[in-house]
Amino acid sequence: MTINFDDIKSAAEIIKGQVEQTPLVFAHAISDMLGCELYIKLENQQVTSSFKDRGALVKLTSLTQEEKSRGVVAMSAGNHAQSVAYHANRLGIPATIVMPEATPFTKVERTQKHGAEVVLSGENLVEAQAKVEELMVSRNLTQVHPFDDDKVIAGQGTVAMEMLEQQPNLDCLIVPIGGGGLISGCAIAAKAIKPDIEIIGAEAERFPSMYHALRGEPSVCGGATLAEGIAVKEVASRTVAYTKPLINTVRLASETNIERAVFLLLTRQKTLAEGAAATGLATILADPDYFKGRKVGIVLTGGNIDPRVLASISYRELEREQRIINLRFHIDDKPGILGKITTLLGTEGANILEVSHHRMYLDISAKGAQLDVMLETRDATHAQTVVKKLRAQGFSLEVLANSADNKRM
Repeated sequence: MTINFDDIKSAAEIIKGQVEQTPLVFAHAISDMLGCELYIKLENQQVTSSFKDRGALVKLTSLTQEEKSRGVVAMSAGNHAQSVAYHANRLGIPATIVMPEATPFTKVERTQKHGAEVVLSGENLVEAQAKVEELMVSRNLTQVHPFDDDKVIAGQGTVAMEMLEQQPNLDCLIVPIGGGGLISGCAIAAKAIKPDIEIIGAEAERFPSMYHALRGEPSVCGGATLAEGIAVKEVASRTVAYTKPLINTVRLASETNIERAVFLLLTRQKTLAEGAAATGLATILADPDYFKGRKVGIVLTGGNIDPRVLASISYRELEREQRIINLRFHIDDKPGILGKITTLLGTEGANILEVSHHRMYLDISAKGAQLDVMLETRDATHAQTVVKKLRAQGFSLEVLANSADNKRM
């Protein structure tokens, strides 16, 4: 290994006063729910809302004056791009960021606002990296890699160093894994400070690259994931080498649990987490008994989540909890039927969010109608009570939902 704890302590001195020392907060409500003492490192409070500020700054300050004057290039579709652009601009270093052509415009715009030149190239990060290598030669630029770089890894290790300074009694540290830079640095720092601490990596179930790399197995990655920030198909041999002797295990987070974790962090902790940042909590949700009674620290790596995605997650979670249900009635097309239904719903304390009334569908009787009603209820028990009362009054209805629980109503 070429990085040790002294390198991470040096990185901490470099970033001091230039990167936020973010709080480590005790999550009271989520801890009560899960039965463990949960501490959350709020890296979403960095200037660019991501831990990436740390490694980017350490790498940029390590460059010679000649390298700084020539400029740097980085490949990223999100947080690393913004961090490199922001700190390069602060330090007067020209920065070029290569992003895949399908990168959302909002991410491109935010990166450009930090003063970087954005080059759109390729359909994915692998093809974008090829463009980076081309620019390194043609423009004589220095690469700031998102994870395959010792200076970057040392910078990321300051996260764990701070966490154990803020809460020395942590039993367990859970760190999201994309390319492996963050967990490499955190594992080196944490094991140096507290050798008996358990270190768990958290990956998206659809991108288990480190999980298999540590086992020497081929990995099949792909598919849409909420944790796009860690959707890395191949980790670096460097990060595998650092990680393998130091961490205890890698756990995989399902998409459902990642969604639940984002929602819990929003509603119980009142903080924004992008999907990648919520994978640590998602792994606890999958196996709460394992963590019960323990002091667990998780790294909330960033808060750059699309508001539309957040809205969708919130709606889906309300459906899972049956606080929103969709009912489809098959009714006679007679005056007063709709009034009877809405009166009964009001009497039972259900709030009508949306109503859709159809008469002209060919699969509906010529004397009938289809009524779709979206309801807000207090909880699953209340939702079930409402449905039973409606059926008891003779209404023919079905519950429309993705939740298996709802389908049994």
